[in-house]
Amino acid sequence: MAAKQDGTAGELLRVLGIGFGLAVVVGGIVGQGIMRTPGIVAGALPNEAWILGAWTLGGVIVLLDACATVELGTSVPRAGGPYVFAERAFGPIGGTMLGWADWINYTVAISFVSVVFAEYVQRLGLATALPLGAIAVLLIAAVGVVNWIGTRTSGASQVLGSAVKGIGLILLIALLWLVPRHAHASNHAASAITPVLGIAAFAIAMRPVAITYGGWNGCVYFCEEVHRPERNIVRATFGGIVLVVLLYVAVNASLLHVLSRGQIAGSKLPVADAAAAVLGPASGAAITVLAVFSVIAICNLQAMTATRIAFAMARNRVLPTVLTRVSASGTPRIALLCTIGAAALLASTGGYERLIAIGAPFTIGVPAVCDLAAVALRWKEPALERPFRMPLFPLPALVGFAVNALLIGSLFYEDPFNSSLGVGLLVAIGIATRIQAHAALQRAAAT
Repeated sequence: MAAKQDGTAGELLRVLGIGFGLAVVVGGIVGQGIMRTPGIVAGALPNEAWILGAWTLGGVIVLLDACATVELGTSVPRAGGPYVFAERAFGPIGGTMLGWADWINYTVAISFVSVVFAEYVQRLGLATALPLGAIAVLLIAAVGVVNWIGTRTSGASQVLGSAVKGIGLILLIALLWLVPRHAHASNHAASAITPVLGIAAFAIAMRPVAITYGGWNGCVYFCEEVHRPERNIVRATFGGIVLVVLLYVAVNASLLHVLSRGQIAGSKLPVADAAAAVLGPASGAAITVLAVFSVIAICNLQAMTATRIAFAMARNRVLPTVLTRVSASGTPRIALLCTIGAAALLASTGGYERLIAIGAPFTIGVPAVCDLAAVALRWKEPALERPFRMPLFPLPALVGFAVNALLIGSLFYEDPFNSSLGVGLLVAIGIATRIQAHAALQRAAAT
Protein backbone atom coordinates (compact mmCIF):
# COMPACT_ATOMS: atom_id res chain seq x y z
CA MET A 1 0.00 0.00 0.00
CA ALA A 2 1.84 3.07 -1.22
CA ALA A 3 1.22 6.65 -0.27
CA LYS A 4 -0.62 8.70 -2.86
CA GLN A 5 -0.71 12.36 -3.80
CA ASP A 6 -4.50 12.51 -4.11
CA GLY A 7 -7.28 11.83 -1.63
CA THR A 8 -7.98 8.20 -2.55
CA ALA A 9 -9.55 6.50 0.47
CA GLY A 10 -7.63 3.68 2.08
CA GLU A 11 -4.13 5.02 1.49
CA LEU A 12 -1.70 7.20 3.38
CA LEU A 13 -1.29 10.61 1.78
CA ARG A 14 2.06 12.13 0.89
CA VAL A 15 1.15 15.60 2.10
CA LEU A 16 3.84 16.41 4.71
CA GLY A 17 6.81 18.62 3.89
CA ILE A 18 10.20 19.58 5.26
CA GLY A 19 8.57 21.92 7.79
CA PHE A 20 6.71 19.01 9.36
CA GLY A 21 9.89 16.93 9.37
CA LEU A 22 11.80 19.62 11.24
CA ALA A 23 8.90 20.11 13.64
CA VAL A 24 8.80 16.39 14.40
CA VAL A 25 12.52 16.21 15.13
CA VAL A 26 12.70 19.43 17.17
CA GLY A 27 9.36 18.76 18.86
CA GLY A 28 10.32 15.17 19.62
CA ILE A 29 13.58 16.16 21.31
CA VAL A 30 12.73 19.37 23.15
CA GLY A 31 10.61 18.59 26.19
CA GLN A 32 10.77 18.75 29.95
CA GLY A 33 14.26 17.23 30.04
CA ILE A 34 16.00 20.50 29.23
CA MET A 35 14.22 22.10 32.21
CA ARG A 36 15.79 19.61 34.64
CA THR A 37 18.97 18.01 33.34
CA PRO A 38 21.25 21.09 33.27
CA GLY A 39 21.46 20.81 37.06
CA ILE A 40 22.67 17.19 36.92
CA VAL A 41 25.28 18.03 34.28
CA ALA A 42 26.52 21.11 36.13
CA GLY A 43 26.86 19.10 39.33
CA ALA A 44 29.11 16.53 37.67
CA LEU A 45 31.46 18.78 35.67
CA PRO A 46 34.03 21.25 37.03
CA ASN A 47 33.53 24.37 34.93
CA GLU A 48 31.49 26.13 32.26
CA ALA A 49 33.62 24.96 29.34
CA TRP A 50 33.10 21.32 30.25
CA ILE A 51 29.37 21.85 30.68
CA LEU A 52 28.91 23.45 27.26
CA GLY A 53 31.27 20.89 25.77
CA ALA A 54 29.18 18.03 27.16
CA TRP A 55 26.02 19.36 25.53
CA THR A 56 27.87 19.82 22.25
CA LEU A 57 29.38 16.34 22.43
CA GLY A 58 25.95 14.89 23.14
CA GLY A 59 24.68 16.46 19.92
CA VAL A 60 27.61 15.10 17.92
CA ILE A 61 26.96 11.59 19.25
CA VAL A 62 23.28 11.87 18.28
CA LEU A 63 24.27 12.98 14.77
CA LEU A 64 26.44 9.87 14.45
CA ASP A 65 23.65 7.68 15.82
CA ALA A 66 21.22 9.18 13.33
CA CYS A 67 23.27 8.05 10.33
CA ALA A 68 22.01 4.46 10.53
CA THR A 69 18.37 5.42 11.02
CA VAL A 70 18.43 7.96 8.19
CA GLU A 71 20.04 5.44 5.84
CA LEU A 72 17.27 2.98 6.66
CA GLY A 73 14.53 5.60 6.32
CA THR A 74 15.65 6.62 2.85
CA SER A 75 16.25 3.01 1.75
CA VAL A 76 13.01 1.53 3.13
CA PRO A 77 10.63 4.53 3.13
CA ARG A 78 7.65 2.84 4.77
CA ALA A 79 5.32 3.98 7.54
CA GLY A 80 6.19 2.63 10.98
CA GLY A 81 9.90 3.42 10.98
CA PRO A 82 12.06 1.17 13.21
CA TYR A 83 9.51 -1.68 13.18
CA VAL A 84 9.74 -1.86 9.40
CA PHE A 85 13.55 -1.68 9.48
CA ALA A 86 13.86 -4.46 12.07
CA GLU A 87 11.39 -6.66 10.18
CA ARG A 88 13.36 -6.17 6.96
CA ALA A 89 16.73 -6.82 8.56
CA PHE A 90 15.94 -9.50 11.16
CA GLY A 91 12.71 -11.11 10.00
CA PRO A 92 9.15 -11.21 11.36
CA ILE A 93 9.98 -12.21 14.94
CA GLY A 94 12.61 -9.50 15.48
CA GLY A 95 10.38 -6.93 13.80
CA THR A 96 7.33 -7.90 15.84
CA MET A 97 9.22 -7.72 19.12
CA LEU A 98 10.50 -4.25 18.35
CA GLY A 99 7.14 -3.10 16.96
CA TRP A 100 5.27 -4.09 20.09
CA ALA A 101 7.94 -2.53 22.32
CA ASP A 102 7.79 0.70 20.33
CA TRP A 103 3.99 0.91 20.23
CA ILE A 104 3.60 0.12 23.93
CA ASN A 105 6.27 2.65 24.84
CA TYR A 106 4.64 5.44 22.82
CA THR A 107 1.16 4.62 24.12
CA VAL A 108 2.36 4.68 27.72
CA ALA A 109 4.18 7.94 27.01
CA ILE A 110 0.92 9.51 25.78
CA SER A 111 -0.77 8.64 29.07
CA PHE A 112 2.13 9.96 31.15
CA VAL A 113 2.47 13.20 29.20
CA SER A 114 -1.27 13.85 29.41
CA VAL A 115 -1.14 13.59 33.21
CA VAL A 116 1.81 15.99 33.26
CA PHE A 117 -0.35 18.35 31.18
CA ALA A 118 -3.12 18.05 33.78
CA GLU A 119 -0.71 18.93 36.57
CA TYR A 120 0.48 22.03 34.71
CA VAL A 121 -3.09 23.14 33.98
CA GLN A 122 -4.00 22.94 37.66
CA ARG A 123 -0.77 24.73 38.57
CA LEU A 124 -2.15 27.63 36.54
CA GLY A 125 -5.29 27.55 38.69
CA LEU A 126 -7.49 26.04 35.97
CA ALA A 127 -9.89 23.06 36.26
CA THR A 128 -8.85 22.48 39.86
CA ALA A 129 -12.16 20.76 40.64
CA LEU A 130 -11.48 18.00 38.08
CA PRO A 131 -9.38 14.90 38.81
CA LEU A 132 -6.01 14.82 37.05
CA GLY A 133 -7.08 11.71 35.16
CA ALA A 134 -10.13 13.47 33.73
CA ILE A 135 -8.07 16.40 32.44
CA ALA A 136 -5.55 13.98 30.97
CA VAL A 137 -8.27 12.07 29.12
CA LEU A 138 -9.65 15.35 27.75
CA LEU A 139 -6.24 16.18 26.26
CA ILE A 140 -5.94 12.71 24.72
CA ALA A 141 -9.44 13.09 23.26
CA ALA A 142 -8.57 16.51 21.81
CA VAL A 143 -5.40 15.13 20.25
CA GLY A 144 -7.45 12.25 18.88
CA VAL A 145 -9.91 14.66 17.25
CA VAL A 146 -7.09 16.62 15.61
CA ASN A 147 -5.60 13.43 14.22
CA TRP A 148 -9.02 12.07 13.18
CA ILE A 149 -9.60 15.11 10.96
CA GLY A 150 -6.66 14.24 8.76
CA THR A 151 -2.92 14.16 8.17
CA ARG A 152 -2.72 17.75 6.99
CA THR A 153 -4.41 19.01 10.15
CA SER A 154 -2.38 16.88 12.57
CA GLY A 155 0.82 17.76 10.69
CA ALA A 156 0.05 21.48 10.77
CA SER A 157 -0.75 21.32 14.48
CA GLN A 158 2.62 19.69 15.10
CA VAL A 159 4.41 22.44 13.19
CA LEU A 160 2.54 25.06 15.22
CA GLY A 161 3.18 23.39 18.56
CA SER A 162 6.88 22.89 17.93
CA ALA A 163 7.23 26.47 16.72
CA VAL A 164 5.54 27.85 19.84
CA LYS A 165 7.77 26.02 22.28
CA GLY A 166 10.89 26.71 20.22
CA ILE A 167 10.13 30.44 20.08
CA GLY A 168 9.29 30.37 23.78
CA LEU A 169 12.71 28.95 24.65
CA ILE A 170 14.44 31.46 22.39
CA LEU A 171 12.61 34.33 24.08
CA LEU A 172 13.57 32.94 27.48
CA ILE A 173 17.21 32.75 26.42
CA ALA A 174 17.07 36.36 25.25
CA LEU A 175 15.54 37.47 28.57
CA LEU A 176 18.24 35.75 30.57
CA TRP A 177 20.94 37.60 28.65
CA LEU A 178 19.37 40.96 29.49
CA VAL A 179 20.63 40.85 33.08
CA PRO A 180 24.28 41.40 34.05
CA ARG A 181 26.39 38.26 34.29
CA HIS A 182 25.87 36.37 37.57
CA ALA A 183 23.82 39.26 38.93
CA HIS A 184 21.79 36.76 40.95
CA ALA A 185 24.54 34.27 41.71
CA SER A 186 25.55 33.49 45.27
CA ASN A 187 29.23 33.05 46.06
CA HIS A 188 28.32 30.56 48.75
CA ALA A 189 26.24 28.49 46.35
CA ALA A 190 28.93 28.68 43.71
CA SER A 191 31.50 27.09 45.97
CA ALA A 192 29.15 24.50 47.45
CA ILE A 193 29.92 21.88 44.81
CA THR A 194 33.42 21.41 43.39
CA PRO A 195 33.42 18.11 41.49
CA VAL A 196 36.64 16.45 40.45
CA LEU A 197 36.43 15.42 36.82
CA GLY A 198 36.89 11.71 36.24
CA ILE A 199 35.43 8.97 34.11
CA ALA A 200 32.57 8.38 36.55
CA ALA A 201 31.69 12.08 36.78
CA PHE A 202 31.81 12.44 33.00
CA ALA A 203 29.53 9.42 32.60
CA ILE A 204 27.09 10.88 35.14
CA ALA A 205 26.98 14.08 33.08
CA MET A 206 26.67 12.46 29.66
CA ARG A 207 23.84 10.06 30.45
CA PRO A 208 21.19 12.76 31.11
CA VAL A 209 22.55 14.72 28.13
CA ALA A 210 22.02 11.70 25.87
CA ILE A 211 18.54 11.06 27.25
CA THR A 212 17.57 14.72 26.82
CA TYR A 213 18.47 14.43 23.13
CA GLY A 214 16.12 11.43 22.79
CA GLY A 215 13.28 11.61 20.27
CA TRP A 216 15.40 12.68 17.30
CA ASN A 217 14.22 9.77 15.09
CA GLY A 218 10.58 10.88 14.82
CA CYS A 219 10.64 11.71 11.12
CA VAL A 220 11.26 8.14 9.91
CA TYR A 221 7.87 7.00 11.19
CA PHE A 222 6.24 9.09 8.46
CA CYS A 223 8.32 8.09 5.43
CA GLU A 224 5.27 7.36 3.28
CA GLU A 225 3.68 10.71 4.08
CA VAL A 226 6.65 13.05 3.63
CA HIS A 227 7.32 14.52 0.20
CA ARG A 228 10.55 13.21 -1.34
CA PRO A 229 11.60 11.15 1.69
CA GLU A 230 14.95 10.33 0.08
CA ARG A 231 15.84 13.99 0.52
CA ASN A 232 13.59 15.41 3.25
CA ILE A 233 14.19 12.65 5.82
CA VAL A 234 17.89 13.50 5.62
CA ARG A 235 17.41 17.25 5.78
CA ALA A 236 14.80 17.15 8.55
CA THR A 237 16.64 14.71 10.81
CA PHE A 238 20.12 16.20 10.62
CA GLY A 239 18.86 19.79 10.36
CA GLY A 240 16.54 19.33 13.32
CA ILE A 241 19.28 17.80 15.46
CA VAL A 242 21.64 20.68 14.66
CA LEU A 243 18.94 23.22 15.59
CA VAL A 244 18.38 21.47 18.93
CA VAL A 245 22.12 21.31 19.67
CA LEU A 246 22.34 25.07 19.12
CA LEU A 247 19.25 25.60 21.28
CA TYR A 248 20.48 23.39 24.13
CA VAL A 249 23.94 24.97 24.18
CA ALA A 250 22.30 28.42 24.18
CA VAL A 251 19.99 27.45 27.06
CA ASN A 252 22.92 26.27 29.17
CA ALA A 253 25.02 29.31 28.29
CA SER A 254 22.16 31.59 29.36
CA LEU A 255 21.78 29.69 32.64
CA LEU A 256 25.48 30.07 33.32
CA HIS A 257 25.15 33.77 32.54
CA VAL A 258 22.49 34.30 35.22
CA LEU A 259 23.36 31.69 37.86
CA SER A 260 26.56 30.23 39.20
CA ARG A 261 27.43 26.64 38.40
CA GLY A 262 26.75 25.75 42.03
CA GLN A 263 23.26 27.23 41.91
CA ILE A 264 22.47 25.33 38.74
CA ALA A 265 23.83 22.11 40.22
CA GLY A 266 21.73 22.54 43.35
CA SER A 267 18.47 23.12 41.46
CA LYS A 268 15.91 20.57 40.28
CA LEU A 269 14.51 23.11 37.79
CA PRO A 270 17.38 25.47 36.91
CA VAL A 271 15.52 27.01 33.96
CA ALA A 272 12.68 28.00 36.29
CA ASP A 273 15.13 29.37 38.86
CA ALA A 274 16.93 31.44 36.23
CA ALA A 275 13.62 32.79 34.93
CA ALA A 276 12.61 33.70 38.48
CA ALA A 277 15.83 35.67 38.86
CA VAL A 278 14.84 37.79 35.85
CA LEU A 279 11.02 37.87 35.87
CA GLY A 280 10.32 37.53 39.58
CA PRO A 281 6.89 36.18 40.63
CA ALA A 282 5.66 36.14 37.01
CA SER A 283 8.24 33.53 36.07
CA GLY A 284 6.25 30.59 37.43
CA ALA A 285 3.26 31.23 35.20
CA ALA A 286 5.49 31.93 32.17
CA ILE A 287 7.44 28.69 32.51
CA THR A 288 4.25 26.71 33.16
CA VAL A 289 2.58 28.11 30.03
CA LEU A 290 5.66 27.19 28.00
CA ALA A 291 5.55 23.71 29.51
CA VAL A 292 1.84 23.34 28.62
CA PHE A 293 2.51 24.08 24.95
CA SER A 294 5.47 21.73 25.00
CA VAL A 295 3.43 18.88 26.45
CA ILE A 296 0.55 19.37 23.99
CA ALA A 297 2.94 19.23 21.02
CA ILE A 298 4.65 16.10 22.34
CA CYS A 299 1.32 14.35 23.03
CA ASN A 300 0.14 15.09 19.48
CA LEU A 301 3.38 13.74 18.01
CA GLN A 302 3.25 10.60 20.15
CA ALA A 303 -0.31 9.90 19.02
CA MET A 304 0.65 10.31 15.36
CA THR A 305 3.70 8.08 15.78
CA ALA A 306 2.03 5.25 17.70
CA THR A 307 -0.79 5.17 15.16
CA ARG A 308 1.71 4.64 12.31
CA ILE A 309 3.41 1.81 14.19
CA ALA A 310 0.06 0.03 14.68
CA PHE A 311 -0.81 0.63 11.01
CA ALA A 312 2.48 -0.87 9.82
CA MET A 313 2.13 -3.93 12.06
CA ALA A 314 -1.42 -4.51 10.84
CA ARG A 315 -0.28 -4.24 7.23
CA ASN A 316 2.09 -7.15 7.93
CA ARG A 317 -0.79 -9.01 9.66
CA VAL A 318 0.85 -8.85 13.08
CA LEU A 319 -2.27 -6.95 14.21
CA PRO A 320 -5.81 -7.26 12.78
CA THR A 321 -5.96 -5.91 9.23
CA VAL A 322 -8.87 -3.65 10.18
CA LEU A 323 -6.20 -1.32 11.60
CA THR A 324 -4.97 -0.67 8.04
CA ARG A 325 -8.16 1.21 7.15
CA VAL A 326 -7.24 4.78 6.25
CA SER A 327 -9.68 7.64 5.82
CA ALA A 328 -9.76 9.77 2.69
CA SER A 329 -7.96 12.45 4.73
CA GLY A 330 -5.02 10.09 5.34
CA THR A 331 -5.56 9.01 8.96
CA PRO A 332 -5.51 5.31 9.97
CA ARG A 333 -8.57 5.92 12.12
CA ILE A 334 -9.06 2.46 13.65
CA ALA A 335 -5.38 2.34 14.63
CA LEU A 336 -5.77 5.85 16.06
CA LEU A 337 -8.82 4.86 18.13
CA CYS A 338 -7.04 1.80 19.55
CA THR A 339 -3.98 3.87 20.45
CA ILE A 340 -5.72 6.79 22.14
CA GLY A 341 -8.21 4.44 23.80
CA ALA A 342 -5.40 2.46 25.44
CA ALA A 343 -3.59 5.67 26.43
CA ALA A 344 -6.76 7.22 27.88
CA LEU A 345 -7.42 4.09 29.96
CA LEU A 346 -3.92 4.17 31.40
CA ALA A 347 -4.11 7.91 32.07
CA SER A 348 -7.46 7.64 33.86
CA THR A 349 -6.32 4.80 36.12
CA GLY A 350 -2.71 5.85 36.71
CA GLY A 351 -1.58 2.40 35.61
CA TYR A 352 1.20 3.77 33.44
CA GLU A 353 3.79 4.36 36.18
CA ARG A 354 5.15 0.81 36.33
CA LEU A 355 4.97 0.53 32.53
CA ILE A 356 7.13 3.63 32.16
CA ALA A 357 9.84 2.01 34.28
CA ILE A 358 9.48 -1.28 32.39
CA GLY A 359 9.64 0.44 29.01
CA ALA A 360 12.53 2.80 29.76
CA PRO A 361 15.11 0.55 28.02
CA PHE A 362 12.88 0.44 24.92
CA THR A 363 13.29 4.17 24.32
CA ILE A 364 17.04 3.70 23.99
CA GLY A 365 16.84 0.20 22.58
CA VAL A 366 14.93 1.17 19.42
CA PRO A 367 17.75 3.34 17.99
CA ALA A 368 20.23 0.64 19.05
CA VAL A 369 18.32 -1.94 17.00
CA CYS A 370 18.30 0.48 14.05
CA ASP A 371 22.09 0.73 14.29
CA LEU A 372 22.38 -3.04 14.00
CA ALA A 373 19.68 -3.21 11.31
CA ALA A 374 21.55 -0.78 9.07
CA VAL A 375 24.69 -2.93 9.27
CA ALA A 376 22.76 -6.18 8.78
CA LEU A 377 20.84 -4.81 5.79
CA ARG A 378 24.07 -3.70 4.09
CA TRP A 379 25.19 -7.34 4.16
CA LYS A 380 21.76 -8.86 3.51
CA GLU A 381 20.74 -6.55 0.63
CA PRO A 382 23.88 -4.93 -0.79
CA ALA A 383 22.05 -3.95 -4.01
CA LEU A 384 19.28 -2.07 -2.17
CA GLU A 385 19.07 1.53 -3.36
CA ARG A 386 20.37 3.82 -0.64
CA PRO A 387 19.78 7.53 -1.39
CA PHE A 388 21.72 8.31 1.79
CA ARG A 389 24.66 6.16 2.79
CA MET A 390 26.22 6.69 6.18
CA PRO A 391 29.80 7.96 5.88
CA LEU A 392 32.64 5.81 7.20
CA PHE A 393 30.39 2.72 7.33
CA PRO A 394 29.98 0.98 9.76
CA LEU A 395 31.64 3.34 12.28
CA PRO A 396 28.66 5.67 12.96
CA ALA A 397 26.36 2.69 13.53
CA LEU A 398 28.85 1.00 15.85
CA VAL A 399 29.42 4.21 17.84
CA GLY A 400 25.68 4.75 18.12
CA PHE A 401 25.10 1.17 19.25
CA ALA A 402 27.90 1.37 21.83
CA VAL A 403 26.50 4.57 23.35
CA ASN A 404 22.97 3.16 23.43
CA ALA A 405 24.21 -0.10 24.96
CA LEU A 406 25.97 1.83 27.74
CA LEU A 407 22.80 3.80 28.46
CA ILE A 408 20.73 0.61 28.60
CA GLY A 409 23.30 -0.92 30.92
CA SER A 410 23.00 2.05 33.26
CA LEU A 411 19.21 1.63 33.35
CA PHE A 412 19.60 -2.03 34.32
CA TYR A 413 22.10 -1.03 37.00
CA GLU A 414 19.68 1.51 38.53
CA ASP A 415 16.45 -0.47 38.14
CA PRO A 416 17.22 -4.13 37.43
CA PHE A 417 13.76 -5.41 38.36
CA ASN A 418 11.64 -3.27 36.03
CA SER A 419 14.22 -3.35 33.25
CA SER A 420 14.27 -7.14 33.41
CA LEU A 421 10.48 -7.19 33.26
CA GLY A 422 10.72 -5.21 30.01
CA VAL A 423 13.13 -7.70 28.50
CA GLY A 424 10.92 -10.54 29.72
CA LEU A 425 7.96 -8.95 27.98
CA LEU A 426 9.90 -8.82 24.72
CA VAL A 427 10.96 -12.44 25.04
CA ALA A 428 7.34 -13.46 25.68
CA ILE A 429 6.26 -11.54 22.57
CA GLY A 430 8.96 -13.29 20.56
CA ILE A 431 7.89 -16.73 21.78
CA ALA A 432 4.22 -15.98 21.09
CA THR A 433 5.10 -14.74 17.60
CA ARG A 434 7.11 -17.88 16.91
CA ILE A 435 4.25 -20.11 18.08
CA GLN A 436 1.77 -18.14 15.97
CA ALA A 437 3.98 -18.40 12.89
CA HIS A 438 4.45 -22.14 13.40
CA ALA A 439 0.69 -22.67 13.76
CA ALA A 440 0.06 -20.66 10.58
CA LEU A 441 2.55 -22.84 8.66
CA GLN A 442 0.85 -25.99 9.94
CA ARG A 443 -2.57 -24.70 8.86
CA ALA A 444 -1.20 -23.82 5.43
CA ALA A 445 0.35 -27.29 5.07
CA ALA A 446 -2.92 -28.96 6.09
CA THR A 447 -4.84 -27.16 3.38
